[in-house]
Amino acid sequence: MIDIHSHILPGLDDGPQTMEETIKLIKTAEQEGIHTIVAAAHHHNSDYVNPGPYIINCVHELHEILRDKGIGVTILAGQENRMNGELINELESGQAIAINGGRYVLIEFSPEEVPNYTKKLFYDMQLRGYIPVIVHPERNQYFQEHPMELYQFVKSGAVTQITAQSLTGRADKKSSSFAEQMLNHNLVHAVASDAHSVDARPFELGAAYEKVEEKLDQYRVQTLKLNAERIAANKNIIIDQPYPIKKRKFLGIF
Repeated sequence: MIDIHSHILPGLDDGPQTMEETIKLIKTAEQEGIHTIVAAAHHHNSDYVNPGPYIINCVHELHEILRDKGIGVTILAGQENRMNGELINELESGQAIAINGGRYVLIEFSPEEVPNYTKKLFYDMQLRGYIPVIVHPERNQYFQEHPMELYQFVKSGAVTQITAQSLTGRADKKSSSFAEQMLNHNLVHAVASDAHSVDARPFELGAAYEKVEEKLDQYRVQTLKLNAERIAANKNIIIDQPYPIKKRKFLGIF
């Protein structure tokens, strides 16, 4: 398996704070069958600023340590960018980076809102060859209340990535319900761990895929796994026809 979104670099954000914690976390990924991990440190989320070149250097250093320890997990550079009006300028300057030097850019919204300039920014990103990847939209209150907006972003070329814990029972009920609705409406292109720690926020990627197979089918599992591989390799992903979520179906109160 390939995990396209995790926080494993020590001391950069709210993930592991020491190299020992990082190694322990990566070993759990290897035991789970994850052979490639995108290290996507937070950038511009009000608490952390991690410029692209610094993340890339940290990934190189981690690779050397893993090789010396005989740990067979490949680490790729990435970045979880909080949506902001300077994102395109940062991508052009290299301060913001896509996954593995490719086109796919992980983008995080605040938990409560989606800025009104998002549509134009996504359009401008795509004109420059980038593909926005909306991370954990199932946890965003605005998307929960306005699922048609998420559908429109997907129809316009954005990619979505839900978090494993939204499928395994660790997330809140509303996020888990919305994640399931997204899956049922072909609004999910990838599943990732968003792992931060061994105990509180582990990988659980295999368990998440088991839930997808249980709720849907093996085809969807294989598509999600293949999309993770293609995103990491900067290739076109498989996109099934999306369908809008009717708000009454999600909330059940209208």
